[in-house]
Amino acid sequence: MQKLIECVPNFSEGRDEKIIEQITDAIKSADGVSLLDVDPGATTNRTVVTLVGSPSAAVEGAFRGIKKAAELIDMRKHKGAHPRMGATDVCPFIPVSNVTWEEAIECANKLGKRVGEELAIPVYLYEKAAREKSRSNLAVIRGGEYEGFAEKIKKPEWKPDFGPAKLNEKAGATVIGAREFLVAYNVNLNTKSVRRANSVAFDVREQGRFKTEDGTPSGKKVLNAKGEPIREPGMLKHVKAIGWFVKEYGIAQVSMNLTNIEETPLHLAFDACVESAIKRGLRVTGSEIVGMLPKKCLTDAGRYFLRKQKWSEGVSEEELIDIAIRSMGLSELKPFDPREKVIELKIEGDSKSLLKMNLREFCNETLSDSPAPGGGSVAALMGALGASLGGMVANLSAGKRGWDDKLEYFSDWAVKAQKLKDELLFLVDEDTNAFNKVMDAFGLPKGSDEEKKARAAAIESATKYAAEIPLKVMETASRSYELLAEMADKGNPASVSDVGVGALSTRACVEGAALNVRINLGQLKDEKVKSDVSKKVEKLRADSEMNFKKVNQIVQTKIG
Repeated sequence: MQKLIECVPNFSEGRDEKIIEQITDAIKSADGVSLLDVDPGATTNRTVVTLVGSPSAAVEGAFRGIKKAAELIDMRKHKGAHPRMGATDVCPFIPVSNVTWEEAIECANKLGKRVGEELAIPVYLYEKAAREKSRSNLAVIRGGEYEGFAEKIKKPEWKPDFGPAKLNEKAGATVIGAREFLVAYNVNLNTKSVRRANSVAFDVREQGRFKTEDGTPSGKKVLNAKGEPIREPGMLKHVKAIGWFVKEYGIAQVSMNLTNIEETPLHLAFDACVESAIKRGLRVTGSEIVGMLPKKCLTDAGRYFLRKQKWSEGVSEEELIDIAIRSMGLSELKPFDPREKVIELKIEGDSKSLLKMNLREFCNETLSDSPAPGGGSVAALMGALGASLGGMVANLSAGKRGWDDKLEYFSDWAVKAQKLKDELLFLVDEDTNAFNKVMDAFGLPKGSDEEKKARAAAIESATKYAAEIPLKVMETASRSYELLAEMADKGNPASVSDVGVGALSTRACVEGAALNVRINLGQLKDEKVKSDVSKKVEKLRADSEMNFKKVNQIVQTKIG
């Protein structure tokens, strides 16, 4: 599945539009980078840029932006309300989808190394990328700001992680790291009272409220042995919250920053506000997201609300997102368009994909005189259909009257089916992308000996990838047999024929993908790779045939 990481460089220029445009143009020039947001501030004299891409693309885009900022911004002349220490003040990486913390930290290190060595800018690593705990806090690193850093950097304890131990007078110093995704989230209340909204905010936020002798906000604070006020912690970890009145909407809100959406996800923050509001005689009427968020926030929320309904969670991502939007009232104040608010969907909207075609368009495109999409994409699609049929039977079984005690079992299988389907649909597009990489490699210049060598290497690499994708299709589709076997044996017997069609689709997928692996292997020169992959293909084919027969036998027996 596609790896996406967000990067949010903060540049010390918020007034000169031409400079800002040159920096963002440099970022956009990196292949595979999507620029999601540019937010300049005149008072702070600072621009926050949000870009997203694969880990390698994000590193390249960020480096180009930092390089251009170092050329155009002179920190000796910079003035602004926001604390800062460099032309690029801070540059965090934030995992969005299918990226581990190890990969995010690696991005920070790769970028830091390049900035330090190639641009001679001192670089400090912070948050999860910090090498020393004392440097994990951005505010501590930035203490003294640009004006005080020339002396600060001379101290042994402030030797940079990368680059020279001397302040770059023009570009200053830069902090690079990896941090959690922060979601700005507001919950709407049926009141205009800021005091009552604050009561809910204090209930839910991690910091809670001061403990008082009579339990009222205005009561005398209870002190500990050291004479310090005692706090009563709130319901949620990693949440900052306050109540405020929004004149534009005519309502009070609980305004929250969720600083760790893994441990305290969106839906738990929403339900905590609901619980607190009800206790105080209030109602939560909806909520709103400020900025953008990862798709996982909404799909997790969708599953959560389905669980509360005692219904199968094995529905499509689109349906999960719709359930989340409706359950949390995200469209109460203004329409919530996931294509604009969800990072992955925003990027997909800018890309060409076979998956955006309807069935007729896909068949027409396949039937045309273009070699792609071809057998590889069609094989992956057959695999996705096989997994979908298995998931359909799981969902039908989960909702079968009288089978309430089996809901969780079938729901879990339906969720697995959705994951398999999505992985195989991704490979429908990726097979065509792999073919295009091969064509691009053949189109490289071949004049000089050096060009010929580079072209040959590119063709070999692209052809190897073109064999790896259908191999991945085989491996992924083969995992559907376990699902199909369970559904044939234990699923709703009225749907056993659907399981049979799913097994046939899966078998056709594996065999079809094998043909595409073999035809690409024939073009490779690396004999070891050819031998190793060929063995994998034959093993997958043999296992597929064996598993198909097992499922088919159950199906045929039940049909009679």
